Amino acid sequence: MVGARLRAGFYSLTGCAGEYLAILSVEGKLLEIFDKIEVMDFALASSRKVHGKVDVAFVEGSVSTQKDLEAVKSIRENCGVLVALGDCAVWGGVQASLTGVDVKELMKSVYNTEENYYGFLGEHRAVSEVVKVDYELPGCPIEAEEFIDLLIDVLRGVLPEFKDYPVCVECKIREVPCLIIERGEACLGPITVGGCKARCPYNNAPCIGCRGPIKDEANVAGELLMLLEKGWKKEDVVNRLKLFAARYKDVSKPIKG
Repeated sequence: MVGARLRAGFYSLTGCAGEYLAILSVEGKLLEIFDKIEVMDFALASSRKVHGKVDVAFVEGSVSTQKDLEAVKSIRENCGVLVALGDCAVWGGVQASLTGVDVKELMKSVYNTEENYYGFLGEHRAVSEVVKVDYELPGCPIEAEEFIDLLIDVLRGVLPEFKDYPVCVECKIREVPCLIIERGEACLGPITVGGCKARCPYNNAPCIGCRGPIKDEANVAGELLMLLEKGWKKEDVVNRLKLFAARYKDVSKPIKG
């Protein structure tokens, strides 16, 4: 995109828009970068909406309704690069922990009707389960600095680098005592992808896995076994594992077992 303004769109599916609030919270740093791109669609930041193709599309939220499904397919067809932002887009979000609940029962309990409001698909899918995703930025919400780094890389036309190590590494860097070993806490740091600077353990709270597991590397079964040996009940550990990554393939195995 050298010599031209990159056209970008920021789109929402079923989510809380926390990713976009995180981005807008660092307005000062964004001004210079946003001066180099043309924002075609960003409902949370501007009423301006320009239809047409974009060079890069950022998508937050899970694919939960028929409207979501149609929207994300259209976005994919009309963008060069698609980036999934946040846990909902990357893993299906907290709502994915309810995957498998009968739609009629769900509607009955919430709206007192069996009518399928909003065209709910019956599950909350990650964007990558529906269309091809070029890059994923985890978090609930994302780290704004990681987004800025990603956007700069896209502007420069270079391949972004993503974290491929667990939160435990950042605990070591910040000299945080292991909460599993020292206090027997159900900390998910060993299987959760780093990038948060171990914010929760540093503040004396166990990691709950909000950045999602390290893809294709997280030893979920090992984490479960370790916490069981520490005296935690399987149901409690499984519920914690499901909270942010119920659709991760290796989470379903210990759950079923």
